[in-house]
Amino acid sequence: MQRPEENKMGVMPIPKLILNMSLPMILSMLVQALYNIVDSYFVTRFDIQALTAVSLAFPAQNLMIGVATGTAVGVNALLSRALGEKNNDLANRIAENGVFLALVGYALFLVFGLFGARAFFAAQTQVEAVINYGVDYLSVVCCLSFGLFGQIMFERLMQSTGRTIYTMFTQGLGAIINIILDPVFIFVFRQGARGAAIATVLGQVFAFCLAAFLNHRKNTDIHLRLRGFRPSGHIIARIYAIGVPSIIMMAIGSVMTFAMNKILILYTQGKEAAATVFGIYFKLNSFIFMPIFGLNNGIIPIIAYNYGARNRLRMQETMKMAVIYASSYMFLGFMLFMLIPGPLLNIFKVTDEMMRIGVPALRIIGSTFLLAGACIAIGSFFQALGFGTYSMIVSIARQLVVLVPAAWLLARLGQQTGNENLVWFSFPIAEVMSLAVTLFLFLRMYRNVVKPVPDGVR
Repeated sequence: MQRPEENKMGVMPIPKLILNMSLPMILSMLVQALYNIVDSYFVTRFDIQALTAVSLAFPAQNLMIGVATGTAVGVNALLSRALGEKNNDLANRIAENGVFLALVGYALFLVFGLFGARAFFAAQTQVEAVINYGVDYLSVVCCLSFGLFGQIMFERLMQSTGRTIYTMFTQGLGAIINIILDPVFIFVFRQGARGAAIATVLGQVFAFCLAAFLNHRKNTDIHLRLRGFRPSGHIIARIYAIGVPSIIMMAIGSVMTFAMNKILILYTQGKEAAATVFGIYFKLNSFIFMPIFGLNNGIIPIIAYNYGARNRLRMQETMKMAVIYASSYMFLGFMLFMLIPGPLLNIFKVTDEMMRIGVPALRIIGSTFLLAGACIAIGSFFQALGFGTYSMIVSIARQLVVLVPAAWLLARLGQQTGNENLVWFSFPIAEVMSLAVTLFLFLRMYRNVVKPVPDGVR
């Protein structure tokens, strides 16, 4: 029988533990993905150019989320490891420094929202209406992003101690508020893209408040003592040793998206239509990928805890089950994109031109889902053990070394041959390379880090 003082991450059977840790986050991530889709659903019914603006805003918004989640990943892994080592004082100090770093991250994007939004959109398009909608949207999202940074950090503090059920409440609350307020601000108050942004940040602020409250009342494994707090350079360096690669990966994703938007606008006949389709793909893809990220968020503390507790068998079983779960879910996503791309696109009331571009695009990109699940699951192993640089290497190789150059070459070839669908084949090419690099780095890490760990018990 489990003793009261034992953390479930060290004793609960792994299949049950993964579901226990991950299901609340998977459900909350599904809700998050749903409100991303609902957000665009209402925006496109206000003005299709507003949807284009929101699509072009994605790289900056993704970078902001990347800074928040990357920092939180570092806190998550370090804190779980400290608890596995029974070092509660260190766990508390890691949590305190994490909250401080969330405030620093918000300050950076506040400055960007005030002074950089217009230049960001002007670098992508010359359509004035799209630029204006984009500035309306992005300036609100960035300047009021304290809710996003606070929500993500306090949710990760709960995840680090195994209290994942509460993140379902916080993310669910934020999503419900967003969904309710979207049509109110977009249509009733006629705020358009700005209204979608206001609804989004209000959802984040309410979720942040609930996450902070639940940490104070329910998270007994850590105690935040912010009075007299002084940042620790040593702890911050350790957090970012793990977190910076995650931030860079998200930054790379933003650079890739920005570059792809430029390529699609420049080399396809659909101009902004192709870039809008690409943005719609990311909305739909979030419904497939975000639950896998929820699974990852659940297994990172399990692996980190058992690494700290020196239990290799539980680490190995966690990795095996994670790959099985992730690959099975991604197969369902693959089938959706193959069988019903048209109905998926029609959620956003697309034009005939967007439908012509989008149906083959979704089918071609959707084929990558069959490989992506294993890559993402293995990436969580890298992060849990402090090898976030491996995930960064995979991301750089996939998105910058292969995807963007291949897209540029195939887009130009498609322009010359009249086959504009060629550009989308850059995604399967990049995913094959990504899996190969991921497996190579995983085997290297396993031999050097995981294999020397004692067997322990299951």
